[in-house]
Amino acid sequence: MIRVVVDDIAFVAADAVIRPATEKLEPTSAALRHLEQVGGAAFQTQLRVQQPLVVGAAVVTSGGDLPTEFVIHAVIRDHREPVSRLTVRHALTSALQRAVDWGLARVTVPPLGTGAGNLESEDAAEVMCEVLTRHVAVAAYPSDVQIVVESDEEKQLFEAALRRAGS
Repeated sequence: MIRVVVDDIAFVAADAVIRPATEKLEPTSAALRHLEQVGGAAFQTQLRVQQPLVVGAAVVTSGGDLPTEFVIHAVIRDHREPVSRLTVRHALTSALQRAVDWGLARVTVPPLGTGAGNLESEDAAEVMCEVLTRHVAVAAYPSDVQIVVESDEEKQLFEAALRRAGS
């Protein structure tokens, strides 16, 4: 099941939250820095990499003080490759595969790749809803996905994209 909810993603309980990140696991927007603050020191110390990750990769860490046991970091851009529909598609697909690998049934995800200088919300919604709908139709995990948005307008946008994607 895929649902869209208006909430603060840092406080939504789930097995894991998908967190958009750069190749160095840095947040991709100021709004997502909130996850680091709520996650606390235990979460923040895990945000170090030995070498930059590849765009489209996804890695799992603990959730620290977040109400999720795990965080799946989806690498949507690096210093050479900006956010695009393709990078969001690849990173979300990888993140969903990590959910399968780890047997994570309940997953939350914010709009990926949106914000200043990134994708328009409509583009993010279309790509994300296509990927999520296809994945949930054939995979055992996750069985419950919540797209967590910040406004009623975003909720309507993502719900319309879900309908178009056949969910």
